[in-house]
Amino acid sequence: MPAPSKRSSAATSPSSAGANTAPGAAAREPPGGPMSDAPILVDTRDDGVALITLNRPDRLNAMSADLLAQLADALTAAAADPAVRCVAITGAGRAFSAGGDVKDMAADRRAVTFGGESDEEASGLLARAAQSTTGAIYDLPKPVVALINGVAVGGALGLVLACDVRLASSRARLGTAFRNVGLSGDFGTTYLLPRLVGWGRARELFLSGDLLDAEGARAIGLVTAVYDADSFLDDALAYCAGLAQGPTLAFGRMKANLNFGEGHSLRQALAHEALNQRFSALDHDHHDAAVAFASKQEPVFRGR
Repeated sequence: MPAPSKRSSAATSPSSAGANTAPGAAAREPPGGPMSDAPILVDTRDDGVALITLNRPDRLNAMSADLLAQLADALTAAAADPAVRCVAITGAGRAFSAGGDVKDMAADRRAVTFGGESDEEASGLLARAAQSTTGAIYDLPKPVVALINGVAVGGALGLVLACDVRLASSRARLGTAFRNVGLSGDFGTTYLLPRLVGWGRARELFLSGDLLDAEGARAIGLVTAVYDADSFLDDALAYCAGLAQGPTLAFGRMKANLNFGEGHSLRQALAHEALNQRFSALDHDHHDAAVAFASKQEPVFRGR
């Protein structure tokens, strides 16, 4: 089967002109050989997958303010684009992301919060950066998959944890790493990690700063599956393409139900589920799938 064609672009920052995709643009090279110096690359593929690549390979895709602003733009565009039915996030080169840029931190302590003089201003800048990226991934009404091609530590671990599914290359390494530079955690890591691996394990990982290899991360439920590094991108994108063929609107409501349930009682969750189930029952995808099931045929979901 021929590979799906793609619409490729560099994502734009809020001050830049143009859409986040450029129909007819040349296809992006695989991570490790990007054709643009933009900190975020976006490929919208014909199979319904939007592949977002963190693209600062010379700095291990460290999270600069510009990279995060363009990532936020790319996530917003993917959420709004009906052609996108699954979002995949990966890194260029040998890392997913090394988290905050420690070289910048060494030169200016304000780099940790992307600027700011007062406590209120600095923490506000950092919170907004996290809310527009980690928060956007968590709330995005479509499946989001982390394609962890290499190291993912610090704030970048927060991006990974916010994804619905985490697929790892056999070369992946994951950890909190904040203790190694005397920091306490950001980008949702202290909220999300214990919910995935348990409070005891999360505390250990924060206090030790240890890195887990891919199989170690899988063993504690931090990643879903591990693929051979040589075929990682192809295998991971095939997984994403399968999600893109699913009931996109129902997936969005599933995510909303799960997110709602984390902070509400069972009775409240039951009411929330019931309302979303009513909405899903009115979707074309549900009707078409029910007819297909009754006819002993495979359903074809169109995300409507």
